[in-house]
Amino acid sequence: MSAPVAVGTVVPPHELDVDPEKMKVMAALLGDPNRIHFDSRLLEELGLDPRPVNQGPLNMGYLQTMLARWAGGRDRILSFQVRFLGNVLAGDRVRAEGTVTEVRADERGTIATCDVSLTVLGGAVALAGTAEVLVDPEPTQENDA
Repeated sequence: MSAPVAVGTVVPPHELDVDPEKMKVMAALLGDPNRIHFDSRLLEELGLDPRPVNQGPLNMGYLQTMLARWAGGRDRILSFQVRFLGNVLAGDRVRAEGTVTEVRADERGTIATCDVSLTVLGGAVALAGTAEVLVDPEPTQENDA
């Protein structure tokens, strides 16, 4: 991170297309039997958009990827809480965004609290929440014994 982090700092957004093939792999990895993630016929029978619904963990991962790229690694994400507000469907384009709302220092270094959201472009916010990110770790002290 080049510039100091302050309240109002915008986390560089992460934008991507939701890949239906990756959704199928994630459903298999999670052992998720819910057919809304892979069965277009079921969705049509239910009167829904026939595009499969993306798994929640993938949607959260898009936000965490954005934070990790900004802060320098996934290990820098100290806390992460989101609410699911809507669905993300196969083929949607989404944007993960964040803004710093608080900055504080502790023994670990500089910690930024961020409001985060995942928005379906041309649609609604699908996830919203907060995260704490270690943005400027204190150098470790070596013991001279």
